[in-house]
Amino acid sequence: MLADLNRLARRILLLMARGAISLVDDTKSVQTLQVRLNALELIPDVPRYAEYGFTSNPPDGTQALIAFKNGDRNDGFVIATSNAKYRMTGLASGEVAIHDSRGQSVYLTDAGIIVDGGGNPITFTNAPEMIADTPLLKCKGDILDNYETNTRTVAGMRQVANTHTHDVPNVTLGGSTRTSNGPNQLE
Repeated sequence: MLADLNRLARRILLLMARGAISLVDDTKSVQTLQVRLNALELIPDVPRYAEYGFTSNPPDGTQALIAFKNGDRNDGFVIATSNAKYRMTGLASGEVAIHDSRGQSVYLTDAGIIVDGGGNPITFTNAPEMIADTPLLKCKGDILDNYETNTRTVAGMRQVANTHTHDVPNVTLGGSTRTSNGPNQLE
């Protein structure tokens, strides 16, 4: 009976383990990881389950929490991953963020949503339209619409509009000018 209790105690101790990810296979419907539990134990092809709608490819060295069915080291699955090196810190209670190892993030703060491209472009694709239902839309930089065929920005078009003149027809030459003055109202 003592042997049975010892075997049960070992299985209970083997139910969970923490390790470091050393390889990710993200080519199948279920992602699999190679996880090093200690200097002697490297477990290959451990399936990783994530919440629906969220996916990631954790960098090498990311910590993984593995559950083993009945304490069997050949029948495990990753239930959580964490990487302290890239974790966003300082979130207030109730705030949420998704982020990666390159500094890109979507941060749902108490004051509003912050999208940080981490120095990379942000691209919206496959959307027949974008709607900004807001009383004021601000842009620190310049805006270029129809960018595939247009080279002039909105600021460039404003400059042309603010300084343009028109020919005035039927003006008798002499001391008169043939073009109008620029617009009176520049903004």
